[in-house]
Amino acid sequence: MTGPSGTDHGWAGSRRLLRLLRDLMKGSGSSQTRLDKVVDLIAQDIVAEVCSIYVMRAGSVLELFATKGLKPAAVHKLRIRVNQGLVGLIAAQARPVALADAQSHPNFAYFPETGEEVYQSLMGVPIMRGGRVLGVLVVQNRTQRNYTEEEVEVLETVAMVLAELLAGDRLLDLTAGTPGGEGGVMPGRLSGMVLNEGLAIGTAVPHQRGIVITQVVAEDPDAELARLDGALGEMRDALDVMLARSEVARDGEHREVLETYRMFADDRGWLRRMHDAVRGGLTAEAAVQKIQNETRARMAAIKDPYLRARLADLDDLGNRLLHHLLRLDERKRDEDLPADMVLIAADLGPAELLDYDPGRLRAVVLEHGAPTSHVAIVARALQIPMIGRCAGITTEVREGDQVIVDGETGQVLLRPSEAVCAGFVESMAAKERQKEAFRAVRDLPAVSRDGVDVTLLINAGLMIDLPHLEEGGAEGIGLYRTEVPFMIRDSFPDVQTQTDIYSRILDAAAGKTVVFRTLDVGGDKVLPYWGGHDEENPAMGWRAIRIGLDRPALLRRQLRALLHAAAGRSLSVMFPMVSDVAEFDAARELLQREIDRERAFGDRLPADIRVGAMLEVPALALQLPQLLPRCDFVSLGTNDLVQFLFAADRNNPRLARRYDSLSPAVLTFVRDIARQAAEHGVPLTACGEMAGHPVEAMALVGCGVRRLSMAPQAIDQVKSMVRALEVAPLQDSIKQLLTLPDHSIREQLRSYASDRDIPI
Repeated sequence: MTGPSGTDHGWAGSRRLLRLLRDLMKGSGSSQTRLDKVVDLIAQDIVAEVCSIYVMRAGSVLELFATKGLKPAAVHKLRIRVNQGLVGLIAAQARPVALADAQSHPNFAYFPETGEEVYQSLMGVPIMRGGRVLGVLVVQNRTQRNYTEEEVEVLETVAMVLAELLAGDRLLDLTAGTPGGEGGVMPGRLSGMVLNEGLAIGTAVPHQRGIVITQVVAEDPDAELARLDGALGEMRDALDVMLARSEVARDGEHREVLETYRMFADDRGWLRRMHDAVRGGLTAEAAVQKIQNETRARMAAIKDPYLRARLADLDDLGNRLLHHLLRLDERKRDEDLPADMVLIAADLGPAELLDYDPGRLRAVVLEHGAPTSHVAIVARALQIPMIGRCAGITTEVREGDQVIVDGETGQVLLRPSEAVCAGFVESMAAKERQKEAFRAVRDLPAVSRDGVDVTLLINAGLMIDLPHLEEGGAEGIGLYRTEVPFMIRDSFPDVQTQTDIYSRILDAAAGKTVVFRTLDVGGDKVLPYWGGHDEENPAMGWRAIRIGLDRPALLRRQLRALLHAAAGRSLSVMFPMVSDVAEFDAARELLQREIDRERAFGDRLPADIRVGAMLEVPALALQLPQLLPRCDFVSLGTNDLVQFLFAADRNNPRLARRYDSLSPAVLTFVRDIARQAAEHGVPLTACGEMAGHPVEAMALVGCGVRRLSMAPQAIDQVKSMVRALEVAPLQDSIKQLLTLPDHSIREQLRSYASDRDIPI
């Protein structure tokens, strides 16, 4: 490769540059003096009039720290927001930019204090370490220069070395800072999404991968390839040992997740890219890190949780492979960890969680994460409380901080006072005593004091939920989310694979009712089996039965598998997000076609087939007189129903507490649906979050709902509430409360329960 003046900049040139950089950074003098020499050296070697280093401050601002070619007065004065200008764009996307005519780019921003108006071309790369963008390295030329891919790779390699050297010099630690500055020692509160329920208190342990790469350029590529292949073999053997451990050896989706993770270690594309990087002149560990950085950049641009989980698996495997290459101990030593630890991480792979002793691990808090992420599935199998999407947790928490994790509300308390800790410990003890009391009614019927039967069911989506069906005393599964197992697979499962899944569910239910909801995908649950489209309002977009009717082959395959699995047994099928009767008729017609097909082939059919609709769209409630005669049952999807009634996104934190499901409007709506269902003799089940909270469940019963389906762990508490309740007077009270103009009647219902010793 040749620069504008004919100077060689191939891998031999880059090796020379990297050696000079290392020698320079290890030399004497202040950090600023050495950085000034670094930019001068890079500018000379790459033949550029400008070389600049920008360092990230407080996670959102890039400060010019050193430059060769721009005005010296701009150093430590110029600050650029992430996504502002080309430098900000590089930081936001975590990807390189190479432009022959930078000033024509729509993101170009002119900063008069730099004097950069005379420079036409620009090449910049992110300075990354541990998946975080620490800064940006930029070179510029006066003339229009077409930077080659090899030149970009050289600058990326220089940035990798620069990240390690700067971090080792503690310069980035001293300057990047956190938004709170010294305020980090003060108590704090962060909110996130509950990925696995539970309460915990313990000592913060930031997830440290301990990976520092000091040798980037390979002197002997063949030897580096041999090292890489040897480490891959060691890693595969170690993963096989991990899969044999007792706590993960039993069957379930967590087992399938880990086996899929193990298969990624043989992914040809991943292996090829690492081998190509070594052949290009990098050491084995530098090649792994280069591919990791590319993977992380791809993750940042992907919203689909399914695809993000797979890229996160590759990132996790890359870290594990680096541990083998650098001879680092993967399993965290018990003596180095507190007895009660709360693990803090930006994200985790499923195997990384298993590196920690489950006997010491009280909870996990992640900056990212999702309910269907692989690590969340493994955490549920191990019954470890987990909170995800907790923005700021990795920068706000410090090692050794006391942390309270409330896996019921999604709250994380940092450095709480002694009084708060004592109160939380007492709350945990009281919760445990309450659970013991609830367990005492586990085998008793859910019948009110005045003789009203309430059927209690569980919501499920994974095999690991099924043991709760027997343990919790539930009467069946009121909602089985069929899409969840599909989100941990690489392709849409064929009919036989689906049949096997549903057969296992029915076998585990042992004759109890199971209501299978057909695929509720779309929105934020887009699978990669078909081409989805970005939507401005995905919750109200192309999802659920709308996809099933537009792509009938997918729905018919699922219905066929359900018929096969339930041969000779009872089958209950529910169609999600039905908006009008015509959609329900169309879906039922597809089911009838599959039934006719099975008869034509002489296959055994289910003993009986019940078909229902999930009422989540308010428009359907206006057609209940036409719908109910066609249905065997109806289920209320209260989560979507409430957000559609209020036109309020339930995932928007600004609206999270603005509207209450216990408002007179919601309960009046529910009471009218329950009345019409009763008049037609059609069973009505509430399946959303309302059913699993005692106060809300009490209100639903008072509005005429007699079937409640909830998270398995809520059964005991709701059953205790029902057994202490007299339904008739509750109905009279709710009738009066619904005439109020109040925002919510939650407090009135709490007072009602308290006055009558109803446990809520």
